[in-house]
Amino acid sequence: MASDFIFFIQSGSPLLSSSPRASSFPSHPGLSHNTNLITLSLLLNRKNGRVLDAALSTITRTSLGPNGMNKMVINHLDKLFITNDAATIVNELEVQHPAAKLLVFAGKAQQEEIGDGANLTISFAGELLQNAEELIRMGLHPSEIISGYTKAINKAVEILEDLVEKGSENMNVRNKDEVILRMRAAVASKQFGQEDRLCSLIAEACIQVCPKNPANFNVDNVRVAKLLGGGLHDSTVVRGMVLKNDAIGTIKRMEKAKVAVFVGGVDTSATETKGTVLIHNAEQLENYAKTEEAKVEELIKAVAESGAKVIVSGAAVGEMALHFCERYKLMVIKISSKFELRRFCRTTGAVALLKLSQPNSDDLGYVDSILVEEIGGIRVTIVKNEQGGNSVSTIVLRGSTDSILDDLERAVDDGVNTYKAMCRDSRTIPGAAATEIELARRLKEFSFKETGLDQYAIAKFGESFEMVPKTLAENAGLNAMEIISSLYAENASGNTKVGIDLEEGVCKDVSKMNVWDLYITKYFALKYATHAASTVLRVDQIIMAKPAGGPRRDPPAGAGMDED
Repeated sequence: MASDFIFFIQSGSPLLSSSPRASSFPSHPGLSHNTNLITLSLLLNRKNGRVLDAALSTITRTSLGPNGMNKMVINHLDKLFITNDAATIVNELEVQHPAAKLLVFAGKAQQEEIGDGANLTISFAGELLQNAEELIRMGLHPSEIISGYTKAINKAVEILEDLVEKGSENMNVRNKDEVILRMRAAVASKQFGQEDRLCSLIAEACIQVCPKNPANFNVDNVRVAKLLGGGLHDSTVVRGMVLKNDAIGTIKRMEKAKVAVFVGGVDTSATETKGTVLIHNAEQLENYAKTEEAKVEELIKAVAESGAKVIVSGAAVGEMALHFCERYKLMVIKISSKFELRRFCRTTGAVALLKLSQPNSDDLGYVDSILVEEIGGIRVTIVKNEQGGNSVSTIVLRGSTDSILDDLERAVDDGVNTYKAMCRDSRTIPGAAATEIELARRLKEFSFKETGLDQYAIAKFGESFEMVPKTLAENAGLNAMEIISSLYAENASGNTKVGIDLEEGVCKDVSKMNVWDLYITKYFALKYATHAASTVLRVDQIIMAKPAGGPRRDPPAGAGMDED
């Protein structure tokens, strides 16, 4: 029964699930089939939970590193994703097994904390659980394994601190070369071969919006505009915003202009209470229309007299209001998304007003230039603020298909999150599996000094680190055993900075290859993976209640959501 599982990945169903081949649960004395209390999960016991965890980590493992394979995931809305980003994969997988969910939570926690390293977290946790299964077969109790894993992770953190590159803790976050050095490995794992161009764009955008205190860096201030056509070499960084819509009216360009922002739209305002107007003749009707027209003109004239040359509307722009805007040479832009409108206010320093009225000089924002351009057949409005005080920058990405653009955006997202992480802690450790091999070697040595049964768990914990060089080599089509043995040989001779050069298929010094990982990324990944594995090992039985109520009705796609 233990191995009697079917795994399936398909559209419109749970993307990682387990179902017994038998049509019903095995009968249990004292429990009827339709009992509403609990189903004693003889099927979902600890061992089968670990089988599922291993299956989940196998899905993500082949996507690890620069040569990682892409996954084609079709989610419950039939949307297609082609990516090697573990965070996206596990987000779109509808994982139903409770034990496998713990690994997903660990990956999500890593993504929230650092924004990179989710794949390492899930893959390493899966490897720890596979090794724990071997230890249980040998006769060790889960509590002894947990004790060994806890000692091992504490020792691993000590070793990590020893491996930190001297001088890396002192970093100027506004130095582009230093930023690229730390960002390169994270971006290369998503876009191998294009990391130099991408890192340059990301570093430039991040440095532009970096506040005086780098610890307050906000990843939301670096925006991405995806435009079809061209290639990555056509991508640029704009100091300001790129809006994917055209200006309303005939005025398409303004230089050094003040900006007024109205959330409620630019139109005749309706009365707050219902009223009836009784018109007796044509003259009264004409006068009424003229009064309305005069009122709109008065409001637009007041805006123009305040010094504003650009009006930004958060809702509809009326025909009559647009006519007077044209007469007073005002440029009109409509931004429907409230999130974009907030970012526009941040970029320009404007205060959003609720309804059309004369703004105070303090409420007006400022832009160096605002113009409409056509890029790849799409008309976009580019809002630039070259002077200081600008708090938003946009990376304009170009690519031939939507899938390529989405993958480039995920690489940019990883790069920006890495910049935020280095603002917190800029220490680096050797990349290209050099750190993992050193951890594996020193933890095995540490296990020999322990006397209890948990020494076997410590040795297995160290062995789990071999998963990283093995996976990197396999994904690059190299002989994993040869690579690992040559890494160990170099390491034993005292060179702790030897990693894998995936292009040449040999072991090289990482300082020559310039492959460095952030200490903080590795630290949290190992911590979360070990905690997830220990939590699964503490569970000896899963007891699942029957779902309450009738059939589950999913809300319609995108209901109540505003596009961010």
